[in-house]
Parts: sequence; structure tokens; C-alpha cells
Amino acid sequence: MSILVYVENIEGDFKKSAFEVVSYAKAIADQTGDSLTAISIGQVADENLSKLGNYGASKVLNVQNEQLKNFVNKAYGSILAEAAKSEQAKVVVLSNSFSGKGLAPRIATKLNAALADGAIELPEISGDTFKLKKSAFSSKAFATEELTTAVKVIAVNPNSYEVKETGGSATIESFTPSLNQDDFSVIVKEIVRATDKISLPEAEIVVSAGRGLKGPENWGIIEELAEVLGAATACSKPVSDADWRPHSEHVGQTGIVVSPNLYIAIGISGAIQHLAGVSSSKTIVVINKDPEAPFFKVADYGIVGDAFEVVPKLTEALKKFKNS
Repeated sequence: MSILVYVENIEGDFKKSAFEVVSYAKAIADQTGDSLTAISIGQVADENLSKLGNYGASKVLNVQNEQLKNFVNKAYGSILAEAAKSEQAKVVVLSNSFSGKGLAPRIATKLNAALADGAIELPEISGDTFKLKKSAFSSKAFATEELTTAVKVIAVNPNSYEVKETGGSATIESFTPSLNQDDFSVIVKEIVRATDKISLPEAEIVVSAGRGLKGPENWGIIEELAEVLGAATACSKPVSDADWRPHSEHVGQTGIVVSPNLYIAIGISGAIQHLAGVSSSKTIVVINKDPEAPFFKVADYGIVGDAFEVVPKLTEALKKFKNS
């Protein structure tokens, strides 16, 4: 028996979320007494695969095939289910990322497994029963689920579990799945990435702004603050709809859901659709000149003031702090 963890790669490199899920899966393996096997799909160098041993994987299954160069939901789901059966895995762990949200239910169906998506804590394990806490209703609430099936699939929210190094090592084995051409009826022909920016789902700090910035020409103060903090930039839906910022920066219920350690909302009123995409943030700071803005009700810290006065002063204060 083993625990299987799927690690996503971006053009051959692993992001922080990959090490988070390996650390999470290792903690489960320690509780159950099982070995931990990681599986990677795509062109990844051996030295990158070896890094997974430092976070708890004892073995890494390496799947390389030209047809799998880009993410294909059906094919990846079939491969992961096949690997789980081959390894006799009783738990499959993956990130609740954009691709993970599509993969997790597909894998669970193929394995007749219970599924917990959006997990934010380690499960309490009693025999064959896993009891764990997860986000629910677009992260507006939490739910506790009990998984009682023989095989379980857990999709872990990014930034919800600490990366832990173990100092271990992993053996790398090639894994050649049986590919079904029906799984390639829909394929991704090209992926264009904004490689010069911090990925929003991966970001530990996010600086976001809304219509209170009055226009795209004023976004310089947001980008400067983000640069000082090493943060990703984001925006509300009305801003992206007005083409002030690209849609790839839209966070909210209909955009990207984020769970950073720090979320700074500037000039955003806090409509429920926006809150649904950011409520998993560990700390929320709101800057708004309207003291009645709904966002203040969920903020950990709030500043009532004009963004054009507050943000430059905050940026300068941070620069002085960093320089000292």
C-alpha cells in the first residue's frame, strides 16, 4: 500500500504548491505508516524530480510522452488512476489548482473513491475513516467531511499547508501508462504564460485594486507597492470588464480564487462575488475611503482613507523598513 501524490510542473519546473502537496501527503503517510510515491507528467529533468525526495517522497514515477506535453484533463486523469491502481494507493493527493479541480473528480470516479476537494487541514484518521476540514460555498464557509471508502482522493487548497523539508531522497522510475486515444478527443494546442509575473494562485502576497483607482493610468502605485512586497497584482471584476487590467488578474467567484498569506484590497468595495474569491486569505488588509464599504466587515486590518494618499505613504514606509 502507498500514498500517491500528483505534482504539477510548469514547463519542467515545480512551483511551491507542488512541494505543499508532497509535504501534506507525507504527513498522511507518516500517520498511516505507508510509503509515499509522487508522480510527475511531462518533460521534467531528473534533478528536479529528485527534489521531491527532500519533501518526503520515497519514489517518483516519471511519465514522459510527447502527447502529454500540455495538460489534457481526460488523459491525465486516466494516467493518475492507472498509477494509483499500480501502486495500490489508498490515498491520492493533488493540488486544488485550476487543473486539479478538473482532475480530482475524474480520478475519484475511476477509482470509486470518496473525494474531498478544497482541503485546508490534515485529516483525523481513525481506521479507514478520514475526517477533514475543507472550504465550502466558494470559500464562504467550512465543512467537515468523513471519507469512508477504501480509496480516497484529497485536493488541497494552495497556501493552506506548510512546506516541510525532510532531507530524504527519492528513486526515479519511468512509468509508461496505456494511453487511450479517446482521452485525446480534446487537447490543449498551446499555452501562453505571463512568465514575467508572479502567479496569482501561487502568490503568498497579493495587492489588488478596484474602481477606486479611477482609471488604468493610476495603476502605477499598485504595481510599485506590489514590487516592494514581492507580491502579485490583482483586480476586481469591474476593473477587468472595463479593460483597465487583463482578465488574468481578476480575482473573485467568477475569476481566480486565491488564498495568500496577505491580501491587500485597495479601492474595492467588497461585493460578495469578490469576497468569495479571497476569503481564504490568512490576513486581509482593506484600504478604502468609504467607511461603510462591506470589505471592512471581513478585514483583519482596515484603513479609511484616500488610496492616492495612503498607498504612496505605505510604499515609502515599506521601502525605508526594508533598507534599514
